[in-house]
Amino acid sequence: MNRAIIIILDSLGIGASADAAKYGDQNSDTFGHIVEACEAGLANNNMRSGPLKIPNLLRFGLGAAAVGSRKQSLPLDTHEAVQGAYGHAVELSSGKDTPSGHWEISGLPVLFEWGTFPKQENCFPAKLMQDLLAQGNIKGTLANKHCSGTQVLVEYGEEHLRTGQPICYTSDDSVFQIAAHEETFGLERLYALCDIAKKLVDPLNVTRVIARPFKGLTAATFERTENRKDLTTPPMGATLLDHIQDKNGTVVSVGKIGDIFAHKGVSYTVKAADNMGLVDQMLDQMDKVKEGLIFVNLVDFDSKYGHRRNVAGYAHALEEFDARIPELEAKLGQQDLVLLSADHGCDPTWPGSHHTREHVPVVFYGHYCGEAVKACNLGERASFADMGQTVACHLNLEPLNYGTACELTR
Repeated sequence: MNRAIIIILDSLGIGASADAAKYGDQNSDTFGHIVEACEAGLANNNMRSGPLKIPNLLRFGLGAAAVGSRKQSLPLDTHEAVQGAYGHAVELSSGKDTPSGHWEISGLPVLFEWGTFPKQENCFPAKLMQDLLAQGNIKGTLANKHCSGTQVLVEYGEEHLRTGQPICYTSDDSVFQIAAHEETFGLERLYALCDIAKKLVDPLNVTRVIARPFKGLTAATFERTENRKDLTTPPMGATLLDHIQDKNGTVVSVGKIGDIFAHKGVSYTVKAADNMGLVDQMLDQMDKVKEGLIFVNLVDFDSKYGHRRNVAGYAHALEEFDARIPELEAKLGQQDLVLLSADHGCDPTWPGSHHTREHVPVVFYGHYCGEAVKACNLGERASFADMGQTVACHLNLEPLNYGTACELTR
């Protein structure tokens, strides 16, 4: 079996989808707006300044993919020729959530609506919260509303420390989140409470319950830790990951991939505290695993910068990742195919703090079925599943149920 490395730049959308207005995301463009903000000097901090500097990602084809998606130019330094195959993909799934995006990339679009909670105070059903209190042996909860993960700590973190009551909140996505102090409440207690919550929200068709541990003593010092845990509804059918394991191949989850797939089709998981730690883990696994799939999610783009509407931080994170690409290239062999993509958008210039409905980049680099990937425009792909189908062909697997393989060696 050949080897594939899929790297999800979590939330790096490249332009609003045709149906973005349905989600309130018309004209959103995560990557494009970051590039424009950098060019205008609006994304400077003590870590970076000036135009966005991502020569390796541009060489792979990310810039060309973005221009094709938005159908207009971007102020990018493109003096080096594109070496990869590039295009953009339209999401066939109904939402703009993390599991749907990843599953569709893996050949399993979600063609139904997940359950969500209304945008109002006390947004969770009374019966759900009563059962959570009783089964979780807790006296009360805080928040019970739509809120960003950082703002909810500012508003309720100190009260949580005083009362011991966990903070329950949601977003536009199909998710129930519980934040609690990692030390005073306890990490294992938080995980156990989330296990209870997942069983309670399953009848509501809610995709995920997320444990959000944090540390610190005041609103000014609260910080989420790396011990986040996602409890996800298992995929409702076979994915690329299952097909690989059916052929006795190895599937390595780097970061939260295992949680996203409810560990279905995953051989084992390695984690790290941040993007650069995850890149370290990916490179280490490339030394160890020579066949199958290494599946990486670089979550900081979304959780630390997209949701927090931090344009400069997002830009710096892209530049940090770009600087590590030569290390990836040095470990590639003639049986290795790299895919760079995203699962949705999270435009840091867009109002609110939620995901945005966008096209995602489709960027292939390396070798496909033993031949070098040619620099070519793959155009608009009708589904994220085209990416999974392409990887399935490269790994010599049976075709997936969805998707049309891209032509990478013409």
